[in-house]
Amino acid sequence: MNPSTGTPLTQFLSSPTRFLFFTGKGGVGKTSLACASAIALADRGRRVLLVSTDPASNLDEVLGVTLMPAPTAIPGVPGLAALNIDPAAAAEAYREKLVGPYRATLPAAIVRSMEEQLSGACTMEIAAFDEFSRLLGQPEATAEFDHVIFDTAPTGHTLRLLSLPGAWTGFFENNTTGNSCLGPLAGLEKQRTIYATAVASLADGARTTLVLVSRAQRAALTEAERTSHELAAIGVRNQRLILNGLFHAVGDDPVALALQARSQEALAAAHDFLSRMPVSQVALRSYNLVGLHALRALLAPEVPVGLPPATSSALILPPTESLAELVDELAKAGQGVVMTMGKGGVGKTTIAAAIATELARRGFKVHLSTTDPAAHVAAAAGQIRGMEVSRINPLAETRNYVEQVLATAGKNIDAGARALLEEDLRSPCTEEIAVFRAFARTVAQGQAAFVVLDTAPTGHTLLLLDATEAYHREIARKASNLPEEVLQLLPRLRDPDFTRVLVVTLPEATPVHEAAALQADLRRARIEPFAWVINQSFAPSGSRDPLLAARGIGETLFIREVTGQLSHRTILVPWVLEEPVGPARLQQLFPTVNIPMN
Repeated sequence: MNPSTGTPLTQFLSSPTRFLFFTGKGGVGKTSLACASAIALADRGRRVLLVSTDPASNLDEVLGVTLMPAPTAIPGVPGLAALNIDPAAAAEAYREKLVGPYRATLPAAIVRSMEEQLSGACTMEIAAFDEFSRLLGQPEATAEFDHVIFDTAPTGHTLRLLSLPGAWTGFFENNTTGNSCLGPLAGLEKQRTIYATAVASLADGARTTLVLVSRAQRAALTEAERTSHELAAIGVRNQRLILNGLFHAVGDDPVALALQARSQEALAAAHDFLSRMPVSQVALRSYNLVGLHALRALLAPEVPVGLPPATSSALILPPTESLAELVDELAKAGQGVVMTMGKGGVGKTTIAAAIATELARRGFKVHLSTTDPAAHVAAAAGQIRGMEVSRINPLAETRNYVEQVLATAGKNIDAGARALLEEDLRSPCTEEIAVFRAFARTVAQGQAAFVVLDTAPTGHTLLLLDATEAYHREIARKASNLPEEVLQLLPRLRDPDFTRVLVVTLPEATPVHEAAALQADLRRARIEPFAWVINQSFAPSGSRDPLLAARGIGETLFIREVTGQLSHRTILVPWVLEEPVGPARLQQLFPTVNIPMN
């Protein structure tokens, strides 16, 4: 199918299934489109429940309502209710559901042990899934609604979430003792019927539609295609694609023509995938998609934008620094860890790759790595002398971790105890522990070189960092020794002379405000961000295209919010003409600068 012949989103919504899942790479517009679709259906008289399963949900800001874990009516949209599945609250309720009945009957030490086993980040994810399964697999939970729309987390988290029903079903069938790192399985066993119904609902095309959301960008389309294949493999085959933010240049503005050319190249490269999918199109808007008026307008034809009274080249912006100046400051340390963090889709991978290649170009030894399940860091960075590029591979790390535990804790125990340990290690929680250990090992390399970590989207990253204390307890329970890098991880992350955390965002409402929430969470963990990076800004690009100039003017509000309220050091990175992939094109982010060599 030629994407130019794709249908409007309103046509797809004319006969929707009961369950709709919006998923895709971070930053492609899942939340905006899920909200706009929910509003459109409610405006037609349907009763709609909108649910976010993202640990870093921003439904509240987009809808302008403070949401709770229970359905909340949305003022101004009769028939629409929304809720956030709060992972922390879900984990607390989940722990109490399992442990509560035993408080009065078992010794306090045993109750404490059960609570301990339910304290890790994996429990938080399983608990959120438990609530997700209830909404999907327990008909009475959503009986009052005609449609349930899930605004899912970024792709890596979504794939884990949707694959868990099968994983836990298999774990139930192979478990013979009733113990796992989640505690007694009796609590989970009661949910088997709900899990089975959830699996059946996901695979039933008459009830469920998977809506893949993508931009006309190579990375986003590649991610959408991978997601399509992986979810089809677990039975979710009723799929369609929304191409969001499509742009057509007006006139001969170089920035606009470059943006249009990039989009056309990405669509051409994905032709085979697009030809197999029902495709809907949504045009790029000149305004922020926050509030009911903007969301309703998203599904209407775009009103032509007149040239603003001041072009982006004439904008008066607050003082900021360049990416080259940031690298100048980072280079003074000679070694250590640099971490890029932020909402999915803000360009963490690009910024991490740019910093790593620039440090390597200056003669430093650099290790660029990622903890993101949907990593593209190798493609973004390319190869340059002095730089090692790696990815923390969950499958390999889990395999190595299991082998180590069996070789230590399982070395001199009897057959029954070893069977119990092997069974424990089949739990999905084992992967979280193994990845965390690899993360600690990578951070430790900052003692002798620069380590640049392209981290996962915000919610997953915070879960990973929050796992520290639970991991200490878990590995101490299973193995005879605690690795030094694990013992030193939190002190290293909290040491501003060793670890420099960069909060990456876009000059838009939701990315900025989510980054502010991330900064608050980091500070609660006693980790102080080193700087903010505002990425892909049209404000300093000089574009005179009406739509892009209007977006640039709109960006100034959020640039001023960051520089004036949120960050003591702000780096502004303009949108560049060529996609910054590989060492040569990454140099666009360091224009005409004198580079001090090491």
